[in-house]
Formats: sequence, structure tokens, C-alpha cells
Amino acid sequence: MRLKIMSLLIWLIALLMLAPPSRAEQEMVDSGELQTLKDQLQEAMQRIGEIETEHAAQIAALNEKIQQLEPGRPPDTTADEKAQAGDDLEALRHAAAAEADKKTSTEKPLEETTFESGNLGLQAMNPEISVTGDMLEFYREGDDVQTSSDVVFRGMGLHFEAYLDPYSRFKAAVPINENGAELGEVYFTRYGILPNTNITLGKFRQQFGVVNRWHKHALDWFDFPLALRMVFGPGGLNQTGLSLGWNGATGPVTHELIFQATDGDNGQILGQNAKNRPSLLTHYKIYKDLSPSTYVELGGTGLVGWNNEWPTTDGTINQTLTAYVYGLDFAIAWEPLDRMRYRNIEFRTEAYFVDKEIQAPDNSGTDRLNPWGFYSSLLAKVGRTIDINLRFDYYRPEVKSYGDDPGMPLSPTVTTADAYRQQAGVNLTWFQSPFVKFRAGYAYASGRGTGAAENIVRLQMVFAAGPHKHERY
Repeated sequence: MRLKIMSLLIWLIALLMLAPPSRAEQEMVDSGELQTLKDQLQEAMQRIGEIETEHAAQIAALNEKIQQLEPGRPPDTTADEKAQAGDDLEALRHAAAAEADKKTSTEKPLEETTFESGNLGLQAMNPEISVTGDMLEFYREGDDVQTSSDVVFRGMGLHFEAYLDPYSRFKAAVPINENGAELGEVYFTRYGILPNTNITLGKFRQQFGVVNRWHKHALDWFDFPLALRMVFGPGGLNQTGLSLGWNGATGPVTHELIFQATDGDNGQILGQNAKNRPSLLTHYKIYKDLSPSTYVELGGTGLVGWNNEWPTTDGTINQTLTAYVYGLDFAIAWEPLDRMRYRNIEFRTEAYFVDKEIQAPDNSGTDRLNPWGFYSSLLAKVGRTIDINLRFDYYRPEVKSYGDDPGMPLSPTVTTADAYRQQAGVNLTWFQSPFVKFRAGYAYASGRGTGAAENIVRLQMVFAAGPHKHERY
């Protein structure tokens, strides 16, 4: 770089010296200033020569150092080897530059955005699918027991769930057993249709009390309570229609109000609804925390439906009559915050009352049926994976003189005065994992006019594969 600057200065000075004198220069000659300028130019040329000499000495010293870096190479000062030394110097410079680039390349590169096909994310739109299995083995001992023992696979459940958009969700449950498959539940829920209000459309287990809403594989017991099965049938109350649910809070108390309008096709309560008039249900519940570790729930339910076709000994009578079912539910639970996974106690009870108008099958006129029943359950967690449950069931059927008639609209109805059925049992549940549980239990059932006493031993295994585990509903 310095050689280039000096060469430019020499060319500039030469041009100035060879250029013809201008009028201004002539005036400088006349005034004696030209001589001064020539003296300054001579000094500049002398300084340039000194710089060239100094630069040549620096190059010679650098060549000597390069030769010292290469052991075994004898010093030589020929012109060719001086040129080679210049090439070696250039190679050394390139090596230094490469080393600098290498250090720079070790620095962390900037993150790059990778763009992928949007089709790869479509699987997130698939519904979540879970599979449940429920296998039961039982042994019965009693005077009128027909089947003393059996092993049954009560059912495999296919459960589907998906959020369709930020406002709505779809759920379905399809139980499959040895006799085939059926549509258990399938419904669509739209959230926030009104403030704190949701709407559900489809087929669903109705909110009569609490446990009627639960799936059988997710119960705390082997089966639904005796009174619930007697009033609504073995599968409980499960109909098609719409449901409006509202919840809100007043101070420390939370309120829940549910209204449901469904087709009246329950065989126990609405078995004579030939016109398929809808049934109406209302459920109200309050919830309150008594302490950080204790809460209480209290609820009431009312169901109304209509029947209009009555078979009698003299033919079918068409008359619209009303059927009511009332329910009360109460629960209190203690669950310490610091030991909630190892200790808790829950007491739950529900009662059912029926008031159904009928046309008596013996053609004796209009009559009423008023069976009722309840259950009480005490559940305690004694370890992280072990629960113990005690449950007592009681049911009082309607007693009528025509109770043995096969066309009786609410079964069982008996003829024995003061008839009842009761059952007490204990269950032990071991959760092998959140996906597998085993249960063993013993129960004793007895009564008057409802069958002989019997002892029942049961074993159960329930598994769940999928994201929802043992989801209650």
C-alpha cells in the first residue's frame, strides 16, 4: 500500500515538472518563488528514496524470519529464492486469514426458521379416542339363586372426544358387549351461549342426582345403586334431547341449575308414552367449601313425563296421566391439601321418590304408584392406590293386589305387605396405575317379598387405554 502511494507521488511530481509553465508560474519565477518550490520538491524526492530503502530492509528482515521458521532450509539470496520468499509470505498471510475465519465459524449460527407443510398438523384435528374394558366375576349363594357363578366381560367402551372450535365440543360413548354394540351417548356442547350458560344437544345420561350421570366402569362400586336401577332400569336414565346448564356464585356458595327436555322413552317410568311426549327435568345444586380441606354439596331433582296408553284385562285404555320422580342428593368430603393423594373421606347419599298415575291392569280404574328408595356410601382412601368403600342400599316397592300381573307398568310391584329389599356391602379397590384398577367385594342382600337372602362375592378388573382414563362422564 505504501509503495502505491509513493508511486503516485512520483508520477504527480513528474507531471508537475514536465508541464509547461502557466502564467501564474511565470509570475512566480519573476518573483523568485519558483526556486523555493523546486527546493521543496527536491526534499520530497529525497524522503521518498529513504522510504524505499527502509521498506526494502523490512522485506529482507521478514524473509529472514520466514527462513528461520522452516528448519533445514539453507539461506539463499538469489533472485528466484527472494521471489519464493515473497510467495511464502503470501501463503503465511493466507494461513493467518484462514485461522481467523475458522475462529469466526465456531460462533453459534443464527437460528433459522424451518417451514413445513401444513398438512402434517392435520392429525391434531382427529378426535381423541379412548377404550375401556370392564370384566366381572361373581359368586352367589342363596335359596333361589339360578346362576351361582359366572365370568362376564360386561363391556368394552369406545369413547370419542374433540373440541370442534373454541366454543364447542363433541363427545360420544359406544358400549360393546357380547350381545352387540349400542349407542350410549353422543352429544354436542356449545359453551357460553349466554353468560355462564352452556347448551348440550344429543343423547346423554341425564343429571338426575349425581351418579346417574356416571359411566358404569367409572363408578366407585360394581354397579349402580339398587334404588336407581329399580326406578329407571338397569342402565339408569339416558334419553335424547337438549340440556341447558347454568352455574354461578353468590359469595362463598356456588349454584348450578340444569334444565333438560328429552324424548320420554324410559321403559320404567315412561313405558306407556305411545305419543312420545317429551319429559322435563330440572336439577339444582349448591356447593360450598366449609374449610380448605372440606366441601359440601346439596342437590334436588324433579322429573315429569306423561303416559297415555294402558293395557288392561278389558282392552287398551287411552288416557294421558302424569308421572313424577323426585330426587335428593347430599355429599360431604374431607381431603387434606397436604395429603390429598393419600387420605380422604367422602360420604354420599341419594334418595328417589316416584309418584306415577296409572290405569290399573285389572281395569279397576285410575291408581297411583309410590315406590321409593335410597343408598348411602362411605368412601375412604387409605393409601395412594387403595380405596375402601361401604355402601347400604334400600328399596321399598309398591304393593298392589294386582302386583303379579305381567302387564304391570312399573316393575317390580309386589303383593306382599311391607315389602322391601336391602343390601349392605364392602369393596376394596386397588389402582395398579391410573389406567388399571382391580376391585374385590362382598355384599349381603335380604328383604321381604322381594326374594330370598343371598351372599355375593365379586371380583372386577377395569382398564382404560387412551387420554381420558376412567372418565366418569
